[in-house]
Amino acid sequence: MTIKVGDRVPEATFTTFGPEGPRPVTTDELFKGRKVALFAVPGAFTPTCSAKHLPGFVQHAAALKAKGVDAIACVSVNDVFVMKAWGENQGVGDNVLMLADGNGAFTRAIGLELDGSRFGMGTRSQRYSMIVDDGVVKELNVEAGGEYRVSSAEYMLAQL
Repeated sequence: MTIKVGDRVPEATFTTFGPEGPRPVTTDELFKGRKVALFAVPGAFTPTCSAKHLPGFVQHAAALKAKGVDAIACVSVNDVFVMKAWGENQGVGDNVLMLADGNGAFTRAIGLELDGSRFGMGTRSQRYSMIVDDGVVKELNVEAGGEYRVSSAEYMLAQL
């Protein structure tokens, strides 16, 4: 079943790369008592994700935070080392928390997996964005097909 507005985000653990190396980040740690702009991409270093999706959130980070967002997080079904390298490549700095959902557990739990096997990518995440306030989904923007529109930072800004 796909997550919807009003649902609580399920318990899951991501991995991010901190000063000491890879470290777990639970959904409770990420969302409890905070408003988070979360977006997901089918894959790090892929064309639309690298040219538009992630750069849009980096570019509009200050505007999102000015509208009450405490944190911006990018999720992909990639390993933590790929997410670290992609974040460095894109110059995200402290603007976007890069979260690896390496085994796709979170993606499956919210029902937004994508079969990318015809592209040699296996199971990935659909492209989406959501605003999560204290663990509850307030806005959910899932792209149709191969589109890139409703999951953008610009679209999210208009929702805040």
